[in-house]
Amino acid sequence: MMNKKTQDIINKEKMVSANNYHPLPVVIKKGRGVWVEDVEGKKYLDMLSAYSALNQGHCHPTIIEAAKQQLELLTLTSRAFHNDQMVLFLDKLCQISGYEKALLMNSGAEAVETAIKAARKWGTEVKKVKNGEIIVMSSNFHGRTTTIISFSTDESSKNGYGPFMSGFQVVPYGNTAALVEAVNEKTIAVLLEPIQGEAGVVIPPKDYLSSCASICQKNNMLLIVDEIQTGLGRTGKLFCYEHAKIQPDVVIVGKALGGGVYPVSGILTSSKIMDVAFNPGSHGSTFGGNPLACAVASAALDVITKEGLLENSRFLGSYAKNELSKIKSQSIKEIRGLGLMLAIELNEEALSARKYSEKLLKLGVLAKGTHETTIRLTPPLIITKIELDWALEKIRTVFSDE
Repeated sequence: MMNKKTQDIINKEKMVSANNYHPLPVVIKKGRGVWVEDVEGKKYLDMLSAYSALNQGHCHPTIIEAAKQQLELLTLTSRAFHNDQMVLFLDKLCQISGYEKALLMNSGAEAVETAIKAARKWGTEVKKVKNGEIIVMSSNFHGRTTTIISFSTDESSKNGYGPFMSGFQVVPYGNTAALVEAVNEKTIAVLLEPIQGEAGVVIPPKDYLSSCASICQKNNMLLIVDEIQTGLGRTGKLFCYEHAKIQPDVVIVGKALGGGVYPVSGILTSSKIMDVAFNPGSHGSTFGGNPLACAVASAALDVITKEGLLENSRFLGSYAKNELSKIKSQSIKEIRGLGLMLAIELNEEALSARKYSEKLLKLGVLAKGTHETTIRLTPPLIITKIELDWALEKIRTVFSDE
């Protein structure tokens, strides 16, 4: 049973907020590192990280200090003028990623829209295809704008929101034969997630990404990889596509780029694609590339690359996957994941992922189900082995109580 303060806040929220989420019954007030505290003073270990937007943990001091310093100087100029922070951040981002140019937006969905526009303009100007088509994957999740839900296979995100945009083909995720069959003279790009996060941490066959890259190269198409959830250390490398030893034509970034402090997203690509895709007046954002966002994102990148988060994700991700695999429970069908992007897949006869998440909540662990049968575990990459062991023990308790 919820305490009165928590219940009062939730009841008030229902009165004044759109009913577009189904949160767990907890009201968070503050956080530091991997720990958060609710309005009643109870502590929880965060095993969700705001869907990987908090890879650096809550209120990382380096990121908070960068935000404070910038707040004292300048917060917003709009792109009507240059600012001194954007060039510094973009130079760092391009050097770290190996791409020549970046275009900054705010939300992940905006960055996906930007990538789609870039691909269409490239298709028109370079490949000379009018009204080109983009191949996308089944069970994809790239955001919730009207363009993006037009090619979603999740009917709950589409119901009642039509008419939808054309120009997309959907093929089964992980199936290169289906991809080859879908390619035609109008195909200009392939858009995919290297691991499908919202679908339940779905990992494709080992050679899938490299095969997709080869298919795109052979057919003069762009390979666009959405690294909004998987990027910036989540899978043990800066970007998940690096595991496949490929170089996509366009990479979409977001979430952890803002360090959990400020929304920052964008696309990374080559000069030849970026220069064709955009010119003054063709695309933009009032807040995209603002000095506060860039100062925060620059510090967020430093934390990931200089504080051993990639190594921690690789080591503790492998350790956690192994420990989870040792749990003996008829409710567990499979443990899967890469780095600290993990999932417990439940048997259909088991309780729902929501019910298990509620049980974990009572034990002080914040996790969230995706769909009915998957519990997603994505803690901040700063988590220690001691903290991870604490959370794993709570997970064992939940499944041993059955």
